[in-house]
Amino acid sequence: MPTSATHPVDESRPLSRILLFGIQHVLVMAATPISAIFLMSATLHLDPGLTVNLLSAAFVLSGAGSLIQSLGPWKFGPKLPFVMLPGGAPLILFMAIAEQHGLRTASGAVIITAAFYFIVLPVFSRLLKFFPALVIGTMIVIVGVNLVKVGAVLVTGRPGEPGFADTTNLMLGMATIGFTVAFYLVFTGVLRQLAVMLGLMAGTALAFVLGSVDFGRAAEGGLVNVPQLMPFGSPEFNLIAALPLMLYSLASMAEATGQTVINAEAVGKDIDKRTDVPKTIRGDAATSLFGGFFGLPLMVTSGENIGIVRVTGVRSRYVTAAAGVVLIVIGFLAPVTRAISVVPSAVVGGTAMVVFAVITVLGVQMLGRSDLDRHTSTFICAVALALGLLPILIPGVYGGFPPNARILLESGVAVGAFVAAFLNVLFHHVRPRLSRTPPTRSAEHATAPVDEGEPRDAVPHA
Repeated sequence: MPTSATHPVDESRPLSRILLFGIQHVLVMAATPISAIFLMSATLHLDPGLTVNLLSAAFVLSGAGSLIQSLGPWKFGPKLPFVMLPGGAPLILFMAIAEQHGLRTASGAVIITAAFYFIVLPVFSRLLKFFPALVIGTMIVIVGVNLVKVGAVLVTGRPGEPGFADTTNLMLGMATIGFTVAFYLVFTGVLRQLAVMLGLMAGTALAFVLGSVDFGRAAEGGLVNVPQLMPFGSPEFNLIAALPLMLYSLASMAEATGQTVINAEAVGKDIDKRTDVPKTIRGDAATSLFGGFFGLPLMVTSGENIGIVRVTGVRSRYVTAAAGVVLIVIGFLAPVTRAISVVPSAVVGGTAMVVFAVITVLGVQMLGRSDLDRHTSTFICAVALALGLLPILIPGVYGGFPPNARILLESGVAVGAFVAAFLNVLFHHVRPRLSRTPPTRSAEHATAPVDEGEPRDAVPHA
């Protein structure tokens, strides 16, 4: 039984409830490893047997990483309710390396990058002071908007492709959101906390009635999947080929910083960024290192479950640990994996849009505590949002750039994070030092030329 001194994130609940809440996390995020592996299989023309093996490995490693981040053994994992997934941007980089240099080199690049995390982490941890709430909040807003778009694409499909904006899919997505809202409105207590899972299940039931689900496929094939070590053969190590992924890892560490801070905010726990953020990054690195040997792209902490934590109010890290166990079991049980994979993407997308939008709101809340009535803070946030949202809102905008530059520029999260961090250093660290009498925070508006004569809530003119 928890004592009065036990923080809600460390509370252990009855096993039945922990398992239910853990399954809810799994149902919401299961589409990510499934879609990631199916996309990799289609792009790289992998055979069905290899695809099943990679899908099994993705679930098992996602579960193992979730356990590491939630339980925090030794110096790995921040002991916060985290779930881990194959990363979206790292997946694209993995496929690009595989197409240019082969699958064995791509696996080697993941292993090299995972080791690179450990090498640069001591330096990165010293730079955390340059990632205040203003920078992290801006990044979280971009992450949230990007994730809402990912969820929306699951409902609508991609423009120009067959079936785009299909009315049945749109209805299923909107109905799933409607079910979730209705359950959250009508129910109280535990059932209200399960509104996300119940909405997803109701959407799936509706899809079944409309003939959009075929559960018969779940009974096909064997009963057990065992992930295969080095499915592409022995990894090949090529530093030049791995360079784009290593560069991305710097953005990934910045994103992990934001994920850790916003997760702690969601559960109401005070953390020390200098010690807890490196634990998250070590967890990412360790999971990615093992994932590389099983043919997977880099594994990253997921923002999806943060939205679920905020919606449900269930803050215990043992819930995501239970989700980790469920993911590992799913990875070995072939029928369960196939059953989850038949849930229509439109239903998953409807659920995901709500959960991801909550992450955007969390970023806005953090920005609200970032003293945005300071002109420089408003300007930094505006420029970072403009550049970070550009590749998200207008895909292909950097199509004419060289491939390596395009890989980084098309990651809106990376661009937004680096722009916000750079401008924060420029305006709040370098600029005051260049002045003879560095302005204090309260006196900035009286001494800074760019702000002279403007009220505190004014927006700087172009």
